[in-house]
Amino acid sequence: MTANAYTWIDDLTRRYIPSSTQFDAARSHRAAIESRLDAFLGIFGMFEIGSLRHGTGVWLYSDADYLVSLKGSRPTSPWTTLTNVKETLQERFKSTTIVIRQPAVVCYFSESIVEVVPAFYDNGYWIPDPTGGWMKTHPTEHNKYVNEINAKHNGAAKALARQLKIWKYLRDVPVSSCYLEMRAAKYLSGESTYAVLFDLHGALKHLENVALASMNDPTGLSSRFGACSSDAKRTEALSKLSMAVTRARKAKEYAGDGDHVNAIAQLKLLFNE
Repeated sequence: MTANAYTWIDDLTRRYIPSSTQFDAARSHRAAIESRLDAFLGIFGMFEIGSLRHGTGVWLYSDADYLVSLKGSRPTSPWTTLTNVKETLQERFKSTTIVIRQPAVVCYFSESIVEVVPAFYDNGYWIPDPTGGWMKTHPTEHNKYVNEINAKHNGAAKALARQLKIWKYLRDVPVSSCYLEMRAAKYLSGESTYAVLFDLHGALKHLENVALASMNDPTGLSSRFGACSSDAKRTEALSKLSMAVTRARKAKEYAGDGDHVNAIAQLKLLFNE
């Protein structure tokens, strides 16, 4: 039996760390995808990005994400590129369901899900923006930013990011995982210490205070990070966020008073456990 609210949330966070099996299954398709795209579209290279690679993935939910750097000129509409990638991969993997879900082409293999993000390099990578058009990203620099803050807090930045993502998935909140990770790092960048329940509430409250507004790239290199793909999804996410803030606050207060039974009850409601 979990002793208190602090160990409960630590156990939850560890339980949703992806297994090596999830890593291996998703990565097993890389060579075939890379070879197919190079033969028919021409690529400079393909490398892994996203939460599985970066250590903030969520077991059973996070996909393997690959950025593929394409040759040629970037078209006006990213839909052209996404369609070309989808059709090229569908011809290779005929029995696999493959769909476009901006900014990626998503391949639903039987044992794993792989997302392929098409990109064009120009002092950074231009990738499809979920809200339309193109956006520039610098994945290596973004990972470095998160890693620096994570090191400052002895692993807390990635733990907090994973907790926010667990809430997102278990409560079906339509908000970007990348956005949550960058917000978690930015929030902790201004903190001198870390306390798990205090900062879980603090990070959720910060998201509410900014109303899930787009976020400036903290590295100063890229486009802004958007939270939601539409106004309707943002409204839904804000409604769920309001309830999450209340539950996280109550959990923090109950735990502070030594009432861990009610603190854990609030955490279970927060994470739909």
